[in-house]
Amino acid sequence: MFKIAFSPLYQHPLPAGHRFPMEKYDLIPKQLLYEGIIQESDLFEPTLAQTEDILHTHSANYLRHLDELTLDASAIRRIGFPISKALIEREKCLIQGTLDCAYFALQDGVAMNIAGGTHHAFADRGEGFCLLNDMAYAANMLLVQQKVKRILIVDLDVHQGNGTAAIFKDNPAVYTMSMHAGDNYPFHKEVSDLDIPLKAGTNDASYISLLQEHLPLVLSTHKPDIIFYLCGVDVLASDKLGKLNLSMQGCKIRDEIVFNSAKALQIPVVCAMGGGYSPRISDIVDAHCQTFKVAQNIFF
Repeated sequence: MFKIAFSPLYQHPLPAGHRFPMEKYDLIPKQLLYEGIIQESDLFEPTLAQTEDILHTHSANYLRHLDELTLDASAIRRIGFPISKALIEREKCLIQGTLDCAYFALQDGVAMNIAGGTHHAFADRGEGFCLLNDMAYAANMLLVQQKVKRILIVDLDVHQGNGTAAIFKDNPAVYTMSMHAGDNYPFHKEVSDLDIPLKAGTNDASYISLLQEHLPLVLSTHKPDIIFYLCGVDVLASDKLGKLNLSMQGCKIRDEIVFNSAKALQIPVVCAMGGGYSPRISDIVDAHCQTFKVAQNIFF
């Protein structure tokens, strides 16, 4: 059975009426346990990432402003969250969770973080609900520790992974692939190694066709030692921020394509849940839990 990163810190409360559904981080593990998809022993709680490790990805000045809660008003507006000590601890916990999942994936083939997917965080600033970039942090740590030589980040959240693209723009060891709604946040896109902008209303058939066309080519040319997979469910037609038109079945096939491709090539894969903003929280939780079920069926 695969290991799953989860911490009570993931459920950091936000002001009433805030549109980011933090309650999903509590409901996803409960649903997985209720359905018997996982056992309590499959869950592990990450510690907080250490400053010296975070500095391999984020600038010292930015990290100092986070720790001292001295970001200016414009920086806080870009992030979209009110900043607090508890929120900074949450971010340090979730980025460590993705790194710990990478260690487990190298051992077991797959591991998953119930949080993570903070791909809008740049080296020197946060944006779009993201303070620290978990996949960038984990990828850099694996390279520093010489655990792997080549990394692929497959970002299938509905929003472009702009922070991730910028962090790795001059690093040939990390290949960034982002398949996202073209007419959506962020409205200024960075340049990934491969960007696949999608038209508004893209449906299951078109989405799946593009993924099946591009992913095998990326895998064969980059030959990664590990895959980081950002499997946001904001691609669903029901998502209020997404602009795409995927069904639950389409999301399932998307996950199957990524996991089957990794399994066939014996490439470990690390998942972070990313975004999901459907009006009904049950739709968000069901879609995320579906990803866990697909991984379990393919790898175990």
